[in-house]
Amino acid sequence: MAVKTMKMGVFGGSRGTGLYDSILANNAEIVAVCDANELHRNTAKQRLGDDVAVYADFDEFLEHEGMEAILLTNYFHEHAPFAIKALNKGIHVLSECLANSTMAQGVELVRAVEKSSATYMMIENYPFLIFNQEMRRLYREGSLGKLIYAEGEYNHPVDPKDDNVVTLLCPHSKHWRYQLPRSYYITHSLGPLVYITGAMPVRVTAMPAGTPATANCEGISKGVPEKACVITCMNDDGSAYRVMACSGFGSGESSYRICCEKGQMENLRDGTNRLSLNYSHWYVPENVSSANTCYEPVLQDKDIELAMKSGHGGGDFFVIREFLTCLRENRRPEFDVYFATTLSSVAILGHRSMLKNGMPYDIPDFRKEEDRVKYENDTLTPFYGTDGSEPTIAGSNREYYWATEEGRTEYDEYVKQYKEKINK
Repeated sequence: MAVKTMKMGVFGGSRGTGLYDSILANNAEIVAVCDANELHRNTAKQRLGDDVAVYADFDEFLEHEGMEAILLTNYFHEHAPFAIKALNKGIHVLSECLANSTMAQGVELVRAVEKSSATYMMIENYPFLIFNQEMRRLYREGSLGKLIYAEGEYNHPVDPKDDNVVTLLCPHSKHWRYQLPRSYYITHSLGPLVYITGAMPVRVTAMPAGTPATANCEGISKGVPEKACVITCMNDDGSAYRVMACSGFGSGESSYRICCEKGQMENLRDGTNRLSLNYSHWYVPENVSSANTCYEPVLQDKDIELAMKSGHGGGDFFVIREFLTCLRENRRPEFDVYFATTLSSVAILGHRSMLKNGMPYDIPDFRKEEDRVKYENDTLTPFYGTDGSEPTIAGSNREYYWATEEGRTEYDEYVKQYKEKINK
């Protein structure tokens, strides 16, 4: 039986460009691209051909005839309002992280999904890294026993002296990266743990790490002094997680550790897909030759060659494939709106915990109306709004790191001078 071709649109032509090939490789057609930046619209035409429609206005984009699903790759903190508009029109949504940047947005998003005939899924590609897929297989086959504790780290430092990268990632002082709390970019550290084990967070507490003594911050997050936020979660099965969201220490890496009753496993921090698998010697399974092994898993997948051509270690391909498969099979995604808003709640409430020196917060279950009501008017945000509205909560637990007008002016002047320099 032939696989149905899905007609998709892409909102956000910068990050979206990196996903075009994965969409096309999964037998979907990109019929429209929307971006306010003319350069990105022109790039879409060059990459996809003149038949693709391009739009500068999102509402006009949603009216594109025959478009069945959209991919949201716009700014990190602005996905929910656009997802809700699409869902209200019965258009399927695959949304980048973060699903919602305020608690009220999370409530509104869940309500929109429940009312819509369309499917919602959040892009979280790090679970599909080869070693994470292998750890999911190992955990779920049962030989390691019950989960006790797990760790996840997404460490992504940026060279503060690389003016090109800094100004590209944070082009002005009201950009979301300028004052991004360390807990918010959480899905790459927390998502894989949930994917591997199935344990969902129900309470969060967090503390800052690496806060400098002075206000002289380097790099793209000038409004955030912490190098990391140490987040701990109590889970619905009695286990615990310790995660670091987007940290900025040492060398960049992503690492995960799963500790269970009978053994533990983790990927090695050496830039490969290798795993360390260790059992207590009295729990070694009969079909395992040693209590301690280290190996590089081979993923048995019919599309492995296609996947390895995509970004994030194949994760971009696999997450697009999963979304399209769910649509074709009329199946609920694993990374559904409840998964998405739970991870977002850990990010948002983890930050509030850090602001209050580790005070615990219960994670709401947005399946329950009583939990939704508690947060339906909670619009606190560390980001500037598209309407120019100012942040309503600090990005750091240091009072003087409410980004000052002086600091913003200094950063914008630095960007201006760099652009003038390279344009000479």
